[in-house]
Amino acid sequence: MTFKQLFFRIYDRKIASGEITFSRSGISKADFTRLCTEDGFVLEREALELIGEKMSLEAEELMELIEAAEKERI
Repeated sequence: MTFKQLFFRIYDRKIASGEITFSRSGISKADFTRLCTEDGFVLEREALELIGEKMSLEAEELMELIEAAEKERI
């Protein structure tokens, strides 16, 4: 699974359940647009850590996102 697929699986679940809104997700509009439109775009680790906190991700979810991002950066 790509970083983008994994991110949107988690993001969509959190949005659908009402746990978060876009404005509370911690992701910038510019990064969200890039994630939607650019193949291979991944967020930096610092951004992922902030998003993980804002979205109340489990430690395992955050690590999966970080690992997927690092794998695509190589």
